[in-house]
Amino acid sequence: MTGPNLAAQGEILKLARVLGTEPERLAYLARVDPAELRALRESITDTLFDANLYVLQRMALASRLVPAPVLAKIAEKVFGPLLCARIAGLVDASRGVDVAKRLSPRFLAEVAAELDPRRASAIISGIPLGTVVEVAAELVRREDWITLGRFVGHLPDPTVREALRVIDDAALLRVAFVLDDKSRIDHVVGLLPEKRFIGLLRVTVTDPELAPPALDMLTHLSPARRQVLLPFLDTLPESLRAQAQAMIK
Repeated sequence: MTGPNLAAQGEILKLARVLGTEPERLAYLARVDPAELRALRESITDTLFDANLYVLQRMALASRLVPAPVLAKIAEKVFGPLLCARIAGLVDASRGVDVAKRLSPRFLAEVAAELDPRRASAIISGIPLGTVVEVAAELVRREDWITLGRFVGHLPDPTVREALRVIDDAALLRVAFVLDDKSRIDHVVGLLPEKRFIGLLRVTVTDPELAPPALDMLTHLSPARRQVLLPFLDTLPESLRAQAQAMIK
């Protein structure tokens, strides 16, 4: 299985999420350039978020008149996650952070699943570390790897490092597979303790479904980091070991 095919698989998973369909229905796109699939996904996302933009802007302006604690209650009990996600990119960042930190981790996880992080990056990066970790733990519980993958590039390193504590090795491989910015993979695994990084591939022994994400991760590691893994490839299943060795050497 080649690198481009793996990249296309990851993009198909994310495109299916945006379209609200099953990835299997988009399998015919497996040979399309992953960059083109990403451009299509982002174009569809932009269209969805810009629909009814005038109404959303008026709602964002009106929200300035409501105290943050009251607005947080309204957001959670009345607006719901989808509407909150649409409005998030239209409010002042400090105001958005003030409201977000008053919401429950469960509700924030639901908002995150609907959010376009490109439009709310300033809010995301300003949310308190403890809150982010709680939301990450909730997304892991829901096995929502796509949402986790979309946010990694918008969080500062200390926050990512703490979030990695609640994302186990199998989950981390799945998140990396659908990471929006694959160039961040080497940097993110560099935030792991060395012992944990070395053991990352071992989870594939008990879960063969993790083989594609593991191979995809290898294609995005720096040569130096790949070499660190070389002595540990003998612990992998034979088919995966051969492919991994080919990538590292």
